[in-house]
Amino acid sequence: MHDQHATRSVVVGVVEAEGQEQVALRAAHEATRAGTGLRIMHAVEWPSPPDAAEAHTAGGTERAERTITHLSEAVHRQFPDLAVEQELVSGSPASALIHQSAEAALIVVGHRGTGGFARLPLGSVSLQVATHSRCPVLVLRPTRGTEPSDNRVVVGVDVDDIQPHVMEFALRAADSPGAWLEVVHASTRPELLSTGPTGPLLVGHETRPIAAKELLEERLGPYRSRHPDVDIRTRVERGRPTNLLVESSRHAKVLVVGTHGRTGLRRLMLGSVSGEVLHTAECPVVVVPPPVGEK
Repeated sequence: MHDQHATRSVVVGVVEAEGQEQVALRAAHEATRAGTGLRIMHAVEWPSPPDAAEAHTAGGTERAERTITHLSEAVHRQFPDLAVEQELVSGSPASALIHQSAEAALIVVGHRGTGGFARLPLGSVSLQVATHSRCPVLVLRPTRGTEPSDNRVVVGVDVDDIQPHVMEFALRAADSPGAWLEVVHASTRPELLSTGPTGPLLVGHETRPIAAKELLEERLGPYRSRHPDVDIRTRVERGRPTNLLVESSRHAKVLVVGTHGRTGLRRLMLGSVSGEVLHTAECPVVVVPPPVGEK
């Protein structure tokens, strides 16, 4: 799961919280698969008054350094050949990661924690980073003691306007032994064009989910041709896009979504996707921004 910039590092934002080793190891796995290095970054946001900041600086810096060192050692034990950098920065955690995203292949963050990157309210860092990042952002959720029951990558699309950068990312994520890609589209209620002797006239292919599925299959043709080794399947149902995505995320390996749009799944703006999908999906979520210059 990575973009085409193999020379760029995977950047993981870490905190002093339970579960951070899992986050760092997942980031290391992504870096290894991408053939790039890993940068472990910890941001420390000090209190505003100078005297308060001075009192917290020494202890906070030591804790942050211990956290980074511990995670680097954990990564090295499992990925001895991976090049790992450590970076301790002062300031806003979200701003630090957004700044890093300009030169990163992937940003990896945990869903929640205590201190450091989790000092903002739940989801604030992941939401801000996903909104403004210039590279894909992987938001991990705590494991529940079991591995996914399948090796499925889920991607949310709008059949009227499939985002190529989102599809290509999802296809690369599913391009591994045993993995497969589920392309999900929510068929929405059709709009009324006018009324007549026989009742309202419906416009567009959205009159029937089966019509939307047929159109989706047709538009996936070029992707199947470019990625013949990826098992691509489709799921089209009428309903609320977020609900369908969250349901599809159960037992999935990862859920891939874009950042914005106009209709169907793209009707949801990033804030809504992050507030509902990032916080309620039952698997890790990757938010893929449009290529630079298209925002």
